[in-house]
Amino acid sequence: MSEQMFLHQYAEEKYREELEGLAAEYKDPKPHNWILSPRAVVHFLIGGSLKSKQKISPKYFGDKRLMEVAVASLATDRALLLVGVPGTAKTWVSEHLSAAICGDSKILVQGTAGIMEDALRYSWNYASLLKDGPSMEAIVPSPVMYAMQTGKIARIEELTRIPSDVQDTLLTILSEKSLPIPELNTEIRALAGFNIIATSNTKDKGVNELSAALQRRFNVVQLPLPKHLKDEVQIVQTRLKAMDFQIELPKNAIPEASIIKLVKVFRELRNGMVDEGAMKLKSPSSGLSTAEAISVLNNAAVLAVHFGDGVISDQDLAVGMTNAVLKDPTNDKPIFNEYLEVVMKNRKDMTGLYEACKKLIF
Repeated sequence: MSEQMFLHQYAEEKYREELEGLAAEYKDPKPHNWILSPRAVVHFLIGGSLKSKQKISPKYFGDKRLMEVAVASLATDRALLLVGVPGTAKTWVSEHLSAAICGDSKILVQGTAGIMEDALRYSWNYASLLKDGPSMEAIVPSPVMYAMQTGKIARIEELTRIPSDVQDTLLTILSEKSLPIPELNTEIRALAGFNIIATSNTKDKGVNELSAALQRRFNVVQLPLPKHLKDEVQIVQTRLKAMDFQIELPKNAIPEASIIKLVKVFRELRNGMVDEGAMKLKSPSSGLSTAEAISVLNNAAVLAVHFGDGVISDQDLAVGMTNAVLKDPTNDKPIFNEYLEVVMKNRKDMTGLYEACKKLIF
């Protein structure tokens, strides 16, 4: 029987050897129930070498101080809120922080407009409830309740997508570190080590903004987009290498030149300028984030392997790029066409990409 292959490998599984190496080397004090010290957690995120010569791969490319502030927040009684535009690695950082702190990144609540209070509190096993009445055994813990009971980190994705009245469920949990169960006249008290990492997309600002009371219970860390082209290219290269592809890609299936071209186009359209302001552009409605670039290259690589010569071509790249830019075809098409004619057409290294994109949109 062939070994099962999962589409996603949790951070604590993928980087088990790194976490073990960091735990062995760092002997400085750590908060209760943490598997690594705060300094070791930051090392895990930023990367580098250990004294044993073991390499720790970088998980976050950016200001180390931001990661130090994030980790320090979690070592206090304040929850952490990671804020940024789409593609600034909020979810990525959240997952890897949880893996390094409590060894479990799976305690997750996905915020949606239709989420109910029981996703943050608890629900009931109705068979047990009808048979024996309300009891602790009949309760089905939410991920947050489970994290409180085990002294671990709970992750809440897209907090501002959650309706305001449901968000307020967190007030008592974060301030009193307890979860009342009025049906049993009791409560669940959080073990040491419990905390919450939430993420919020600035594109959703105004959807369900946090109340002042809830804001006070979070330390906010703003994650910026990469400042320079080379930084974003490095992020894309690193993430692509770390991805669990369903097929084994040939060596050099994703050429660096293709990564640079795509990232450059996305940055210029996203920022609305070419060459740091030398030429102003209109920006399309799509975010064109780093995560979007990774997705486009992933798709292009599969096209190249299954339907090409195994190496991404301009035609492969153009398909995903065009789909990513034209989220609102009516408004975005003129903007993209102007970019093609004014910018891309005049770049010798993008001639093939220009022609492939023109064929797709006309």
